[in-house]
This record gives sequence, structure tokens and C-alpha cells, in this order.
Amino acid sequence: MIKKINNQIIAMGFLLGTALFSCGEKKQETIAPSVEIVEEFSSVNAHIEEPYLFTSLKGETYLSWIEKSDSINIFKFSKLEGDTFSLETTIAHGTDWFVNWADYPQMSAFADGTLVAAFLQKSGEGTFAYDVRITISKDGKQWSEPFVLHDDKTQTEHGFVSMVPWGENMLVSWLDGRNTGGGGHDHSHDHGHHGQMTVRAAVLDTDGNKIDEWELDNRVCDCCQTTATMTEEGPVVIFRDRSETEIRDLGIAKFENGNWKETAPVYMDLWEIAACPVNGPRVSALGNQVAVAWYTGAKDNPEVKVSFSEDNGKSFETPTKIDLGQTLGRVDIEMIAQDKAMVCWMEEGKILVRSVDSSGKLGNPIQVATSSDKRSSGFPQMTNNGNSLWFAWTDDSGDLKRVKVAKMEDI
Repeated sequence: MIKKINNQIIAMGFLLGTALFSCGEKKQETIAPSVEIVEEFSSVNAHIEEPYLFTSLKGETYLSWIEKSDSINIFKFSKLEGDTFSLETTIAHGTDWFVNWADYPQMSAFADGTLVAAFLQKSGEGTFAYDVRITISKDGKQWSEPFVLHDDKTQTEHGFVSMVPWGENMLVSWLDGRNTGGGGHDHSHDHGHHGQMTVRAAVLDTDGNKIDEWELDNRVCDCCQTTATMTEEGPVVIFRDRSETEIRDLGIAKFENGNWKETAPVYMDLWEIAACPVNGPRVSALGNQVAVAWYTGAKDNPEVKVSFSEDNGKSFETPTKIDLGQTLGRVDIEMIAQDKAMVCWMEEGKILVRSVDSSGKLGNPIQVATSSDKRSSGFPQMTNNGNSLWFAWTDDSGDLKRVKVAKMEDI
């Protein structure tokens, strides 16, 4: 049973004066919109966690989550109708899933409205032996029998999916461990694999047929989320790359003239770290503009940065620092207008959001909610449905986790 609450104002924008800065101090806005909690999804006997928010090309907003108990995992979703969410619908369920705080299930929608969802299912006895499974629904009620996205049949790690519609089809990218030999890791130390984690992409049609598949990069960070968007020139996939010397800065793979270009850097933070930080980037695009948000711990200085591209991801401007000095990362980003984006991140027990434009001008930081620093609080989600921003996050403050949803108007 899902419990819902409405109309509790939890935060107003707050001003921090001239202490805030980017890469060069910028003038800031003086008025900030408010954030309002509008929904709570909870259960009396199960954890509600790992939310994911997205808005389709038709402007329809969806929220998905996992209902987790000792005996079963249930993947559910709800559609935003006006200012409230519909009754939840089950996508899939299973007793042998891999459920991880950072590698959350996701949904997307084809251009014609067909829904697609991805989750992780165990493929063997090894801790990190699991597959990406895909299921499709034409009407949002009946879902297809889930199928494995990749064809390697190895009992290795596959996950950290991102999906974006591409014409009439869907581009799906993911981290793929087929070359790793099945070595394990605890998301704080290196895998100890015989080979390297790769990032791959495939194109699916609305019936789930795979039209094409590629390896985009043969050596990437092991467990940071991937992210993808569509530009005027085609798709881009962004991920945390991994050099032979353990530099783990962002790489971008861009589809151009019928082929994927070799990975290029988004920005060289020169973050050398011999472990995966479990803190991936997020990307958003509008027209020929691309905005990327990411976390870096280079020089033992944790930062959240945003960089804009004016040429569909071919090159990026000098980044702007977004955070207030004590960030955990866990970012999200949405373009809200030409030359302007909203960025969400976590810092000192808070989920924060602020605007940034391509010149580096920063809006005031706004507190969306309080949140613990624990892994169980997960990754806050944000989507722009054209009229307002919506946020979702896991509240782990009680005995049972629950998902809360908030709305920001007048963006």
C-alpha cells in the first residue's frame, strides 16, 4: 500500500552572498523559487527505494522505484497526472535480482509512447554475476517477458544503464564486464579483474529487436553511472573513463557521420584514483547545447562541476563550480532554457539545486530536502516536464525506506 501526502512546503531558496564562486566569481540571482513536497510512497512491510524520474518526448512524466522485502523485489512505476501520481503499476518482480543503491532500475519511452524498462537479474552464483534485463510495454499495463540486453552470456557484471530515444528507436548504453573474467569488487576497491570494464551501446526497436550494438570504450571506470542524451547531430554517451595511470575523468562518445567517434575528454580534472568513486555524471541537451554535471575529487578537493557545449558535444567550455565546499556529488542536471540548466547534488545532509548558465552565472542554492550521507539514501532524481522541476529521493530516516517527491515551480 502506498501512502501519499500533499502540500507540505519544506524549503525556500536561501542566499549565501559573495562567498559562493565558480571558476571566477560570478554575479548571482537574488530570488529563488520554493520547493514543495507533494507525494510520499511508502509501505508498512517493505522498503520503497531507488527512485528514477524521467519525462518522455511527449511531455509525460514517470516515476519508478523498487519495493523490496526479504522475499521479493517488485519494480513499479506511476505516471504523473496533473499534480499527482497515478496508482502504481508493476513492471516486473523477482527473487533473484541484483539490487544496488547506485545501480537503480530505469525507464524510458520511445517516440511513439511505448515504454521500456531495465533492471538487473542474477546470472550465476558470483556476487557480481548479473545481467541487464529489458521489458517493453505498449500500453503501460502489460509488460513483455524480460530479455537479456547483451549477448555475451558471461556470468559477469552488467549494469549502470542509460536510455534515450533515437528516432523511432531507443539507444541503450551500459557498463559491460564480459572481459573482466568475473572478478568481484565491493565498490570501494578495484575489481581485481583479469580484464577491464567496457561501455557498450545498442539500438532497440519497439518490439525489443536489437538493430545494432557497439563497444564504445574498452577501458572505463567500474561502477559509475553512464548517461546519454540526444543532440541535433545524434546521440552522445558520457561516462567516467579510466586511463592506464588511473586517471578517472569524464569521457564522451559521440555518434557522428554514421560511426561512434573515439572517446574524447569532457574536461581534464586529472583525478587519479585507484578505485571507483561510484559517482557518475549526468547530461542534458537542448538544441545544439549540451550540459554535463559531474563530481570530482581531484587533488583531494571534492567538487561538483558543470560544463556547457555549444556544438553538440564536440567541445566543452571551462567548467563552473557548483557546490558549496563539502559535496558528496550524486548529481543530476536538466536544461531548462537556452544557455541555462538546473543542477542537483548532495552536500552535508542536504539535497540542493541551483541554476547555472553557460556564462557561469549561478542561481542561489535551494534546499530540496534533508538526506543522510549513507549509501542507502541513494541518488536523488530530477526531471523537467516543461512547467516545473520534479525531484524524487529515498528517505532512509525510518525503519523502512520510502520515496518522497517534490516539485519546484517558476523555474
